[in-house]
Amino acid sequence: MGKYVRIISECYLWGVDILIFVTLGTQDRKFDRLLAAIEKQIENKVITEEVIVQAGCSSNFKSKYMKIFDLIPMDEFDKLISKCNILITHGGVGSIITGIKNNKKVIAAARLKEYGEHQNNHQLQIIENFAREGYILPLNDFDSLDEVLKNAKKFKPKKYESNTDNFIKLVEKEIDNW
Repeated sequence: MGKYVRIISECYLWGVDILIFVTLGTQDRKFDRLLAAIEKQIENKVITEEVIVQAGCSSNFKSKYMKIFDLIPMDEFDKLISKCNILITHGGVGSIITGIKNNKKVIAAARLKEYGEHQNNHQLQIIENFAREGYILPLNDFDSLDEVLKNAKKFKPKKYESNTDNFIKLVEKEIDNW
């Protein structure tokens, strides 16, 4: 509970203009591999921005530089999304779409089965599809995070367009033809 109190008070006081927000989702498995890659880029002075992390189960990761929290209340989460310049996230559809809908530069990294981060490697396909369409930048090799961050500075993500109306028309047409 103490972490929530700290989050609320800090979020209202943040005067940071340049911010990287990292969200690792709510999986019951750690994603320390991504946090270690980010920490390395901060140490190498590639990342000079403030880095705030919603770490979920990786909240025990020890960082000299990042502000790490387990879960952030939704209203504070939304403020961080709107304020961040770059969103670094796992390959979950919800996190990626949240970034896209908010016109953010999204860097996505897949949780992988071989590291015990997920049950399978489906996040690779999710990231590949979003990247192919021009919505996000994939982080396939954690040692190349510095290059992906450099590319993010000039990256112009494709704008999100809802397809809900077309989907409803398609479903109505199918129902009518049934």
